[in-house]
Amino acid sequence: MVSEPAKLVKEALRTMTLEVAKQKREQLTVDGFCLIEDILTDDFLEELRTESDRLLDSVEHPAKWKYQGSDLHVSGKENPVIDKLVQWQPAWDALREMGLGDFRSHGGFIILSKPPGGPPLYWHQDWMDWNDPISLAPWPQYILLSYYMVDTDLVNGCFQIIPGTHHKRIPLHDELDIPHQETAYFADENDPALFARHPDAIDVPVKAGTLVIGEGRTLHAARG
Repeated sequence: MVSEPAKLVKEALRTMTLEVAKQKREQLTVDGFCLIEDILTDDFLEELRTESDRLLDSVEHPAKWKYQGSDLHVSGKENPVIDKLVQWQPAWDALREMGLGDFRSHGGFIILSKPPGGPPLYWHQDWMDWNDPISLAPWPQYILLSYYMVDTDLVNGCFQIIPGTHHKRIPLHDELDIPHQETAYFADENDPALFARHPDAIDVPVKAGTLVIGEGRTLHAARG
């Protein structure tokens, strides 16, 4: 039996017509990101907030998490709430409508939460297979599904992206450190490249419950 909240979300997603799905797929392919609002029910959003807070409060936050705010990897096999999010049918339905139904989850999520006054996250890409010719493919190869627990804007650390940088190299690419390693973890906050105010960058403020789908090859960051 499908619960009433889940039915409501499925009904809402049915408003994603083929035209809308095509537009979102096109934006993801060309710009490197797209948004799907209200993908979570209110009850599930509150459940995720509670579990995220519990997990974040239960671990130490090492110095290398400074720019991420936190970098807590949680497997669905170990946590039923995370597994529920991994399996969240409205999200899979949306991906299928966009022609992305053949993507597979790695089975977990990374919980990112910036403390008050935390610094911005540096510019980086999340694609690791640059020596594979598939890196040149015009269609998405690796996508990020980022669910927002709270309203997020320029003040409290919203997502930033430089559209099109998954297809076209720009000078900034040559100035960046390799992400997710020691040189980036302990980078100087005044580094003019890693924390550049790039003229082509855009901010992506969102409401709680929004899903941001990002192309892993695109240069992205986050506000402080």
